[in-house]
Amino acid sequence: MYIEIDFNSDEALYLQLRNQIIIGIATSQFQEGDALPSVRQLAETIGINMHTVNKAYTVLKQEGFVKVDRRKGAVIAVDIDKIRALEELKHDMLVLLAKSSCQRISRTEVHELIDEIYAEYGG
Repeated sequence: MYIEIDFNSDEALYLQLRNQIIIGIATSQFQEGDALPSVRQLAETIGINMHTVNKAYTVLKQEGFVKVDRRKGAVIAVDIDKIRALEELKHDMLVLLAKSSCQRISRTEVHELIDEIYAEYGG
């Protein structure tokens, strides 16, 4: 598992880790049922605090991307309710698209960008 963390970024480390794992799921780097490294193991590998990894795993669990198994630890389990996921996506996109509009990025350019990103995920 390859995780890329930018220690100079303004984005919190746990969010970077969460995002990297979600991208790994979307790109099939992680499959349903795959166990993620233990909190301790991943913290040591990346060079971050165990509490940071634990927070990322907790957020992933709350969002429905992983479940916690006492024997296996954090396991990929994508069971997000689609309606809730669409509502969250809409909420996230409202500001993003408003910013794009202010920067005169056209609807066509946004659609092309979305198509490009989905193509990377095999969609």
